[in-house]
Amino acid sequence: MPDVITVVIVDDHAVVRQGVRDFLQLQPTIGIVGEGATGAEAVALALELAPDVLLLDMVLPDQDGVAVAAQVKRDSPRTNIVILTSFDDDQHILSALRAGALSYLLKDISPEELVAAIERAARGEATLHPKVAAQVVALLQQPRLDDDFVGPTLSPREREVLSLVADGLSNAEIAAQLYISEKTVKSHVSNLLCKLQLADRTQAAVYAWRHGLKQDEPR
Repeated sequence: MPDVITVVIVDDHAVVRQGVRDFLQLQPTIGIVGEGATGAEAVALALELAPDVLLLDMVLPDQDGVAVAAQVKRDSPRTNIVILTSFDDDQHILSALRAGALSYLLKDISPEELVAAIERAARGEATLHPKVAAQVVALLQQPRLDDDFVGPTLSPREREVLSLVADGLSNAEIAAQLYISEKTVKSHVSNLLCKLQLADRTQAAVYAWRHGLKQDEPR
C-alpha cells in the first residue's frame, strides 16, 4: 500500500462530497486529489490522475455508476473503485461488481469503516457492506437452473436482450442500443423470464453470468 493513498470522490451531492472530503483529509494515509459530480468527470479524473481509489456514487446525473465503473476500469485499470451509495438492491450490487467495482459500501457505514475500506482497496482487497455481502451470498447460493433452458429455447434477440439485462441496462437503454421500441424490449424480457422460469431481472442477470451467456453475445 502506498504511503499516501490518492483518492478521487465523485458524488452529485455537494454536501456529501464535502462531508466525506473533510473527514478523509484528516487521515494521514489518504490524500484527496480530485472530486466531481458527474460520470463524465469521474472518467476524466481517473484518466488524468490515475488515483489509487475512486470513491463513486451509483447514481449520477449523466450516467449510472455501473457504466462509469466499466469505463474507468478500461481507462485507468490501476484505480480500484469503491462504490459508496444508498442503493442496496441486487441489480445495482451485482451490476457494479460485474463492471469492475472492487468494493460496495452503503452510506450508513461509519467514517472509520470508510477509511478502512479505502485502505483495503489500495491493497486490492475488497470490502462489502454486511448487508450487501449477505445479499451476494444468498444470490450465489440459489440453486442452479437446468441448462436445458439455454440455447435454442431463446431466440437470438432474446439472448441479446438477456446479455444487456445482465449488464444492468434498463428497458429504455436496451431499446436505444438495439434500435427497437421499449415496448418490444419489455415483451422480450417477459418472454425470456417465462422461458427460463425466472422471477425477475436480477435472476436473469445471475443466470446469464452463471451460464456464460455474457461471453456468447458479441457487442
